[in-house]
Amino acid sequence: MHSQQAAATATLSAAEHRVGGPHGLPGDGGGSARTVYAYATDPEASLPEGRFVEEVRTVLRRRTTETAPATERGDDSSLDALVRQAADWGTAERERYLTLAGAGEGPEGHREVLVRRAVLGCAPLALLSGAWLQWLSAPGNADDPLVLRILALYASDVGAGHPAASRGSAYLELLRRLRLAENAAPAARLTGDQRIPDGAFRLPALLLAMSRRPDDFRGEILGADLCLRAVGLLPALGLVQEVLPTEADWATLDPGGRREGDGPSPVERCRAAVDALVEQEGERGADAVRTGFRWMLAGLRDWSGALHAELVAAGDPAFDMAELMRLRAREGAVYHHQFLLEGKPLARWLAECRIDPGPLLDVLAHSKLVKPGRSGASSLVRGLVGERGPMFRVFSPEDLTVIRRWIDSLPAKPAGASETEAEAVPERGVPEQSSPARTTDPLTTVAASLRAGARSPGRTPSGLREAYHLLMNRTDTPALRSWAMDYVAGWLARSGHGMDRTAMRLPERWGHEGLRPWLQAQHDQHGAEFEENAAVPLPSKEAVVDDTVQTAPLTLIDGSWLQGFTDYEQASSAIGHSLFETYWDELGNGEPHLNHPLIYRDVLKEMGVELPPTASAAFAQWPGFREESLELPVYWLCVGRFPQTFLPEVLGLNLAMELSGVGGTYRRARLALKAYGFSTRFVDIHNTIDNVATGHSAWAADAVDTLLASLPDAPGPGARADMWGRVRVGYRSLNPPRTVGARLAARRTRFTGRRR
Repeated sequence: MHSQQAAATATLSAAEHRVGGPHGLPGDGGGSARTVYAYATDPEASLPEGRFVEEVRTVLRRRTTETAPATERGDDSSLDALVRQAADWGTAERERYLTLAGAGEGPEGHREVLVRRAVLGCAPLALLSGAWLQWLSAPGNADDPLVLRILALYASDVGAGHPAASRGSAYLELLRRLRLAENAAPAARLTGDQRIPDGAFRLPALLLAMSRRPDDFRGEILGADLCLRAVGLLPALGLVQEVLPTEADWATLDPGGRREGDGPSPVERCRAAVDALVEQEGERGADAVRTGFRWMLAGLRDWSGALHAELVAAGDPAFDMAELMRLRAREGAVYHHQFLLEGKPLARWLAECRIDPGPLLDVLAHSKLVKPGRSGASSLVRGLVGERGPMFRVFSPEDLTVIRRWIDSLPAKPAGASETEAEAVPERGVPEQSSPARTTDPLTTVAASLRAGARSPGRTPSGLREAYHLLMNRTDTPALRSWAMDYVAGWLARSGHGMDRTAMRLPERWGHEGLRPWLQAQHDQHGAEFEENAAVPLPSKEAVVDDTVQTAPLTLIDGSWLQGFTDYEQASSAIGHSLFETYWDELGNGEPHLNHPLIYRDVLKEMGVELPPTASAAFAQWPGFREESLELPVYWLCVGRFPQTFLPEVLGLNLAMELSGVGGTYRRARLALKAYGFSTRFVDIHNTIDNVATGHSAWAADAVDTLLASLPDAPGPGARADMWGRVRVGYRSLNPPRTVGARLAARRTRFTGRRR
């Protein structure tokens, strides 16, 4: 088997765990909200229909009536009233937090503790600010003015066209400056940070889960988003801004704040999208928006109230110490069976500490390990944790700061008092707030339904036409997902067939100079070929119309191979930011008059061709399309669903696609269209935005270079040569060989995949 075919087969094997029910779903030991959050951040996550959707709806309905004050429930029937209510609550809640930051209040280091807890408590929501909009655009609705409004709002959130420019990236920078970012990238790792309470994950977890079922929750997502933008900067972060006014880009961290110059604010943009949704869907849409808004506002009240109580309790250093002991108790209980405190092994004290740390803190305060009021003289933070001590590196520097603050806060024993007398000195107890909450986790049933997976595998497409229609939406079923994975594997096997024996334009090896020199050479060649073919007669009018019609299933889903890069963390990554910007350009940057599918439909109308809506079954079944005209579009729709699994192949395909017409084919198409009186706008705009200096072709080459430059120059899977081989297969996949041998290679790969 040739290396490129082997790569395609290996890719299928590596991705097979993604087919079927939810994969990689952790157990519930870390809390249901953490479970849902971690799974829903996966850009290839597939969330089941049926029970999962029902459980999410139950949570939304329940939370909208449980916690809102009775005085406010009668005044939230209108959206305007809800927006005012959210804005007023946000202002008042920020003021409440600001009182905690009063100068001179609390023990030494108290402000630092407040900042640390506030920043960590807001992290699950702020690190993914706006991410819930990530899947609201899809191949089937990419020409919908409502979707373009939403996409424009989302593009602002992710800082379209720039790496690490999202609102979440600004928050990550704040975490890094405060040295709290060790578990923050990618965002899924945040669930392992035990300094963050479970409750902080509940709102973003459910929002992210809903974002993976956009057809079921579009109104609720927009309602929740509008609420967050109306509230503005998360209240607890108002405290952080007061203490650290220059340590963060506060305007970016405010989801209601403008990121560009003039123009509508994010609140106004979101409200316009909501109004468009209500106009489109009527009272059903309005009700969904209100449900999402009320759920979010109720959830913000609960979460912010709990975080505020935590910060109040943190005024006593015993609160931090109690939490630290509880977090370290499990691993510590494995040791210390011989070390006695008041006649009981420390291991047993630690085991009991997981439920109630109070008794352990009391006994430590009385022990010889601690000199109350004098941490510098206490062996607990000196000899025991020194280089030669038995607890060297058990506690982090941050942990040691917590322990020292607690010891220094303890009342020092009176001068000249004996050890026995010192034991009679009353010690500071553990605040009641440090006890873990005993409330039921509202996401328990959601996590359980997610873990259970789909009730049935769903329908397997009967052929290309049905597959095209089913792939118009972001959501899928296990059967559709499996079919899509098999189709991609077969297509890539066909694309790689005989590649080692056939000359192709993409170099055999990637060089450190990158692809820009090669790109310029290709552009020169396109120009030369155009000049050489100047005397070749143009195709007939009938041929031009036929080609335009047969290309419609492809062109009306322009950019669909990049749909996976709308995912929040992909859209602002070093590689993905230019791919998202390309996708964003293909759909017109939020402007219908620049939307490529709409421009193409205008050309078709000039030719007298009126096609059904792209997402409709009637479009896929339209008898004017030849079967082979759906082969490549279906590949685009399938491979675009797996931005991580097939990253090198997508990068290669993107390079081939963006370069394919620049300088030559588009110019020739322009001549033909103009000769018969048809608009040339579609080919004109592509020939400019795809240019090899500052356009899509250049970005495509840069994305490949960014990936390859980060890889080791070594043999084996995942190294530079291997990944370059996969990029080359992806490049060739735009126009794979049609020989019998190539098609047999595709069938063998797909058959092997089904047998696994």
